[in-house]
Amino acid sequence: MRLPNNSVLHGPLGLRLSAKIVGVLMAFLLLALTAIGSTLWLSWQLEGGAAAINDAGSLRMRITRLSLDLRRLSQTGVSPDEIRGDAESYETTLKLLRRGDPARPLLVPREQTILADLAEVEQDWARRLKPSVDRVLAQGGSDAGLRTEVERFTRSATSHVMVINRFVQHMEDYNARNTEYLRMCQLLLAAMAVVATVGLVYLMLLLVLRPLDKLHQGIARLAEGDYSAQVPVETDDEFGQVSEGFNLMAKRLSEVHGTLEERVRQKTASLQQKNQELALLYEIATFLNQAQTMEALCKGFINRVMQAFDGDGGAVRLVDQGQSLIYVVAGDGMPDSLLHSEGCMKLGDCLCGETAVSATTRIEDTTRYPARECGREGFRIISAFPISTQNRTLGLFNLHFRQARVMTPQQTRMLEMLGQHLAVAIENQRLAAKERELAILEERNLVAQGLHDSIAQGLSFLNLQTQIMRQAVDCGDKSLVDDTLGLFEAGVKESYDDVRELLNNFRSRLSESLPQAVATVVDKFRRQSGIKVELRSEGLSLPMMPEQQLQILFILQEALSNVRKHAGADYVMVRLSDDGEVFSMVIMDDGQGFDADEVRQRGDGHFGLSIMQERASRAGLQLSIEPTPGEGTIVSLLLPRASRQAA
Repeated sequence: MRLPNNSVLHGPLGLRLSAKIVGVLMAFLLLALTAIGSTLWLSWQLEGGAAAINDAGSLRMRITRLSLDLRRLSQTGVSPDEIRGDAESYETTLKLLRRGDPARPLLVPREQTILADLAEVEQDWARRLKPSVDRVLAQGGSDAGLRTEVERFTRSATSHVMVINRFVQHMEDYNARNTEYLRMCQLLLAAMAVVATVGLVYLMLLLVLRPLDKLHQGIARLAEGDYSAQVPVETDDEFGQVSEGFNLMAKRLSEVHGTLEERVRQKTASLQQKNQELALLYEIATFLNQAQTMEALCKGFINRVMQAFDGDGGAVRLVDQGQSLIYVVAGDGMPDSLLHSEGCMKLGDCLCGETAVSATTRIEDTTRYPARECGREGFRIISAFPISTQNRTLGLFNLHFRQARVMTPQQTRMLEMLGQHLAVAIENQRLAAKERELAILEERNLVAQGLHDSIAQGLSFLNLQTQIMRQAVDCGDKSLVDDTLGLFEAGVKESYDDVRELLNNFRSRLSESLPQAVATVVDKFRRQSGIKVELRSEGLSLPMMPEQQLQILFILQEALSNVRKHAGADYVMVRLSDDGEVFSMVIMDDGQGFDADEVRQRGDGHFGLSIMQERASRAGLQLSIEPTPGEGTIVSLLLPRASRQAA
């Protein structure tokens, strides 16, 4: 029977698949157990009946034997005990038939006729045969009365055997019927097995294979592109649920396939927009990383933002926290009158001031705020985006439109991100400016120390000699005047040499490798001072950053300058060594040395020691000065690999 596509089976076939299978198997199990139980019961009955027939048949043998023994008693004198044993054995068998024996098993069928036959056998034995046996045993001997009693027993035994025969026959008939029943049960069990197998096959076909085939057909249609494929839901079991799920999936696939082209178009448009945003972000980030002035940075930024978002006007404003002001750094498309009137305003004033205080994006329609100056200049939509980084607001930038414009959340987030990039660029410029300022201040400090250790001391010496000269002129002491003029000449020459040495130090540039530059400095010192200088170099000097190399040269020049001015040395050795782990430079002289404790008491400014220490600290160098009074000084400079800045 074929069901309509929309019909759903209820009742037993509408149960869950697991319930159906369990129900069918349980029914088959109950039928099988019933048939097997019946067969077992009949087999037990047949076995018990067969044992009862056997014992009942033995009664005939026992009564016959008893009759023969009684004849022998009258003829040959058989022992009465044997006759009593035969009688007791006969009674025991009767009792066993009445009671039954489950262990063998032995069971007289509980049929009325058979039980009546058994009772008749028992009564006949009890009324006629047993009393006759007792009388025979009581008389004893071989007289005529004994033979007469034996003859009477023999006749009674013959009729008794007929009763036993009827009893046995009825039990045999009963067993024959049970045998027929057993054969019928076996045939029924075989028929049930065939029917059950056919039924299970049919149920599996109905419950499993047929729904699976329909699902397979639906999947095949779906695979061929027929998204209208539907599977009939005929039951509310698991296959019904799977069919409903398949139909829902096919429906959604059909809907998705129908809108696929539109969704692809939307995704393509979205990807194009994201690509444009990434291109804009890359362009502006590249521009912001270029070296330029603050005005050029802000001007180029607002021009690119206006071009990307079709803005009619824009400006970049920065915050002066000291004066609580915001001022215009760069603008484009903004009327001069507006830039003049709002070129500088207090924090919190108007839209821009509020954005600078709250650090949140503001977009307004000027028709709702007629008092806005921007609205009177013809701008319909005005906006302000914060320029902030690390929870610090540096300013804001404006983007104005003369026509109505709706900014999407994605565009707003993009503009806020651009504001963060601009904030980072501005912060980097300010940090670079501060770094240059600190570098200039440090260099000025070094210059001041150098002037103090050389020219200032020389001028102080010349000033003292000028006073001595004045006293000598006033006193007319010609010899003192001549001596003072000689000191004047020496002091002026030394100051001139100091100035030239300072100028050489300030103009030092690394246009060659460090060993070559060291050799140039040593050769110049040898020519200027006339002191013997030996340069030794061990290992290969690995490249370093120019800043570190320059500081090494400055320290070498300062050490040689101290040797020239203060050591009074005849020999200087400069040794360079680089084993890949540590770079070292050692300057040794055979001069008079100095007392380190005395120098520390007078201050670090003497002999250029403070300049050398500051330069070494700036470049990550380890400087040690070991003076020995009367023997010379050793200046050691070490640069470990961990502190080396590779070029």
